[in-house]
Amino acid sequence: MPSIPSTNALLSFRAAARHLSFLQAAQERNVTPGAISRQIQALEALLGARLFRRRHKRVELTPQGRDYLAEITTPLDHLAAATARLQGERDSGAISIRAYPTFAIRWLLPRWGRFYDRHPEVDVRLTTSLNPVDFDRDDDDLAILVLADGRQPSGVQSRKLMSVDTFPVCSPALAESIRLPDDLSRQTLLHSAPRPIDWRRWLTAAGLPGLNGARDLRFESLNLAMQAAIEGIGVAIGIGALLQDDLQTGRLVRLFGIERRSDHPFQIVYPTGKARDPRLIAFRDWLLEEAAISSTEVSL
Repeated sequence: MPSIPSTNALLSFRAAARHLSFLQAAQERNVTPGAISRQIQALEALLGARLFRRRHKRVELTPQGRDYLAEITTPLDHLAAATARLQGERDSGAISIRAYPTFAIRWLLPRWGRFYDRHPEVDVRLTTSLNPVDFDRDDDDLAILVLADGRQPSGVQSRKLMSVDTFPVCSPALAESIRLPDDLSRQTLLHSAPRPIDWRRWLTAAGLPGLNGARDLRFESLNLAMQAAIEGIGVAIGIGALLQDDLQTGRLVRLFGIERRSDHPFQIVYPTGKARDPRLIAFRDWLLEEAAISSTEVSL
């Protein structure tokens, strides 16, 4: 299963961060203060970072806690709005979209509101999964997948959304000690379970197929590996399209000028039988437009 925090944990964290009090957060969430504390402890363990400093009868956010709160607030608001919309209009015929968890968190959700601004009449249900999509079995109308370039499975149509360009990234502080690719041999290399050979492929492209880091850490999701890089734990292999905000804000720094372009880009995939659905066409065309804008921003 994807290593995404539970909704309860995220809502408890947001309530505690807003009140700076586990007691008031518990009253808001209608649970005990102990339940709030346990949910936040579990969230901190999952993230590998402290979100609060515990003081006598009060708590305060750490810098990591403030950053995390800022990053999850908008996605939670969008998810709440989408949920309320679907609950209120269960029979309205929403289209179902599937995406990878990290893609949804780092690329799709930050842009989600712009689709609703343009198409308020179209309801969309978003699910995340790492499992292969089966349109005959699953209740999905469209999926965003990493597929071989030019591949179009039988019975579906596909459109290339964006390239998958990988390169090393780390925190600004850690980057000060890394000048050449050979310096990676003295660093902790961060890996993700969904993309376990990205490091080996990039090192081969960089002419260093035999290089090993001083230490390897492995995470259950790409998102966790990126968060570990932000925290300065080591150097990760990032996908450029998913790291624009982190690079622009300086949370992450791109190392070297070497990138590897995968022959498996992100693609929009949908059943041929639904290719004329105007709601699906609207969402597909919006995705392609956002990808074009994103590509332009990367090249600037």
